[in-house]
Amino acid sequence: MEKYFALCLLLYVFAGSFAEDLTYSNGFYSKAPQRLSKYSGFGNVRLQHFRVPEDAVLVRWLLTVSRGSGLNCGDQNITVHFRAGAPPVINPLGTAFPNSTSVSLAHNLTLIIPSGQSSNVTLFNVTHPKPGDWFLAAHLPKDEGKIEQQGLPSCSYLFQAQLFLRRAADLPILQHNIPLYQTLTTAPALFKVFVPEFSSRLDVFILNCSVKLGNDCGLSVTVGSSTLREGSEVKQNCSGLESCSASVLIPPWNSWLLVMVETSQPNTTIPFSISANVTVGCKPLSVSSDFNTSAFIRTIIAPQSNSSGSLNDTSVSMRDQMGLHANSSEPMCMKSPSVFRDEQDVLSLRFIVSSNLTVTSDLPTVLTLEQSPGDSGGTFVVQLNLNTSSLVGGFAHVKACLTATAPLLHLNRSQTCATGLMQGYSLSVSSKESQALLRIPFPDAAVWYLSLQTVCNDSVDCRNASAIVSVSVSVSACIDDCGPYGECRLQRTHSYLYGACVCKAGWQGWGCTDGATAQSYSRQLAAIYFFTMFFSTFYHACDQPGVTVMCIMDYDTLQFCDFLGSVVSVWVTIVCMARLQDPVKYLLFMAGTLIISMAMQLDRRGLWNLLGPVLFALVIMVTSWVYRGVKRHQCYPPLWRRWVLFLLPGIVSALIGVCVYVFAQTDSNYYYTHSIWHVMVATSVVFLLPPREKHVPPWGWTNKICSYRRCKNEKVEHYTVN
Repeated sequence: MEKYFALCLLLYVFAGSFAEDLTYSNGFYSKAPQRLSKYSGFGNVRLQHFRVPEDAVLVRWLLTVSRGSGLNCGDQNITVHFRAGAPPVINPLGTAFPNSTSVSLAHNLTLIIPSGQSSNVTLFNVTHPKPGDWFLAAHLPKDEGKIEQQGLPSCSYLFQAQLFLRRAADLPILQHNIPLYQTLTTAPALFKVFVPEFSSRLDVFILNCSVKLGNDCGLSVTVGSSTLREGSEVKQNCSGLESCSASVLIPPWNSWLLVMVETSQPNTTIPFSISANVTVGCKPLSVSSDFNTSAFIRTIIAPQSNSSGSLNDTSVSMRDQMGLHANSSEPMCMKSPSVFRDEQDVLSLRFIVSSNLTVTSDLPTVLTLEQSPGDSGGTFVVQLNLNTSSLVGGFAHVKACLTATAPLLHLNRSQTCATGLMQGYSLSVSSKESQALLRIPFPDAAVWYLSLQTVCNDSVDCRNASAIVSVSVSVSACIDDCGPYGECRLQRTHSYLYGACVCKAGWQGWGCTDGATAQSYSRQLAAIYFFTMFFSTFYHACDQPGVTVMCIMDYDTLQFCDFLGSVVSVWVTIVCMARLQDPVKYLLFMAGTLIISMAMQLDRRGLWNLLGPVLFALVIMVTSWVYRGVKRHQCYPPLWRRWVLFLLPGIVSALIGVCVYVFAQTDSNYYYTHSIWHVMVATSVVFLLPPREKHVPPWGWTNKICSYRRCKNEKVEHYTVN
């Protein structure tokens, strides 16, 4: 009922939130519910992917969290992270990121299910959202390491996200330098303007504002869309001004920008005119119409493949390196070398550029790195290497700036590495630090630009300074493949793939590089040679985290044998306690083993794989004991010493082992609690196994020993030698 009430409220708000001078359409998108997990790494989150269309003016997420059946479920927090353009980068545990990794944590929202309630329904809205991909990541609080047994009641939570959006179908378009006359009422006025490639500045002008009473129109202009990050919108307050403008330096290329005009004056009709102007700045020179295969092989393919083949004219001119037309008469304002995009596998690609880029001080060198939407699920890696023997002039260092949607073209000034609506990433190499590395988890799905320029010493002439820099750019699923203490897993949400590290041996962090809670190497060795020596040795030796692992055969085979042997041992022990006749006993041994092996193959960790044989064997044992007691007219077993000295200690030992196994095991104490489980169960077997039958040799000798045949009689034993 709560969810349907929220739906009705949502539709009502949608219907009355906007002015009637535009044509609006609504959309509704839903994702299937997903079961939440406690957070230990990004591999535990539930990622949901939505697509926001162009001209969307409002999106509202209906977030529903429902609690499943469980015992003693108290208050529960659920965290939901939001990000536009790529999956959210999160750090709930406050772990350290790998070196040279630059991150911007995503916006998050906490949902609470109080004790006694079964669900939580929350609305989260974003006004004027950025079009494109939007991602939500949901998870429960930190995983405390408690191992929950399958089949026992537990607190489970389902998360579902549904998206409602409102789209303006006929937004007015601001033509360049053509005023558009509008009348503003209570609702904001919306427009859109296109920013072509190579634009260096966008200006939006408000002119001829007037009101009937007073001189203050109280207008404000906002350019850009919301991404839940700071700096994604530029806002200019025009209060007290008849004319004003909002400017965006280095706007995003080849994109539509939303423009919103609103007033602080209530119940007022305000006429005004609005126009936009786009300044086109530096353009690279045109490339040749004929593709120069030899130059491409020399500068792109050969350095990557270390080819030893000979080519005529092995020299590479500066103009070939820049890929420019030799007869172009346009003034050169930047160098734009060709970039070869090499897709190798899923979330595995590299951008190949010349191994010898000559970076000068007078012109920036700009590399265009085009990423597809599917590349945002990996890690963007940029590495610079300076040839220290190639420094010319008053060289100080090479400054680099990596930005999305538009490049930065003046790096030798004291300008920050940022465009008009997005923050960039800085790198620098010098004679002292000749290498630079940058890692960006989950980069935005956009065209990226890497700008490089030589910066000179202040005391010398900077016209001829240069240096040779090699650039390596790639996208991989995980940072350094998660290192030796992690596993890189390729995960999927519907058709979207992304990489995530799953850490082991106590290591944490985005790349499994935070060793604050890691196990020491000596402890890992102790786990191999001490904890696993006596209890399921070979399986646990193969099942260890970290690098100290010993497997004598396939892991799955070892696990199956260990689980099968454990359950069959319990089954055989209880059947022996039933004191059945030998044919029946051996039949149950074999039938039980076959059925248990089948169950282990179906679900190796199912709780009923152990409880089923135990309960069935107990029924057989109790039935046999009751039959014997009724037949003998006395309690069975008849001796009190058997109960006090053997059965009760064995039962207590088994119960302690089961309680430790089911309730006390966590990731941190697994070695100790699991060993206690084995010790308790083994001890219980010693107490519970019945004494051997009378007149039966203790070691099961055969009737033929050392060439002597033994003839046995119940009353008199005769031994003859053949």
